Amino acid sequence: MNRPLPVVRLRVPTDEDAFAWHRVFDDPDVMEFHGGKSAELSVYEEMTARQRRHDAELGFCFWTMLDEAGEVIGFTGAQPWPHAWGPEGEIEIGWRLGRAYWGKGYVTAAARTTLDRVRATGVRSVVAMVNSQNERSIAVTRRLGMTLAERFTSPRSSATGHCYRLDL
Repeated sequence: MNRPLPVVRLRVPTDEDAFAWHRVFDDPDVMEFHGGKSAELSVYEEMTARQRRHDAELGFCFWTMLDEAGEVIGFTGAQPWPHAWGPEGEIEIGWRLGRAYWGKGYVTAAARTTLDRVRATGVRSVVAMVNSQNERSIAVTRRLGMTLAERFTSPRSSATGHCYRLDL
């Protein structure tokens, strides 16, 4: 039996969210597939600013995720693929969640909302780039109905990754 997904709210990241993301993601388990260690606050300051630009220009971004109590628990959303390798020119969906919130359905709920919002802007397909060892994120792609389109080696870490696709 499937349990109901939790209530999750998405908002455009604020300046203050850079501090919240930095705090929530300051965990080696959370960062396992993102360099293995906590990022500097400046990374999140730049990232939240970039996401505000994406929202203003595209109508979507990596939104800050809030739980039922209004606490920042991570981000979920979409952005143009930001690297000079991989699915250049495509829209990537992605997520990152604080460790205390894993296994509760927050990412799936927020990712489904993301797909609805991105579809409403006229985007016709999305990709999700996932480390091949990240079983939790691979499970989310399956719940979203995404299919494995290709395997790749990350030029930054030499890790094997998967590119999942979904037509909207």
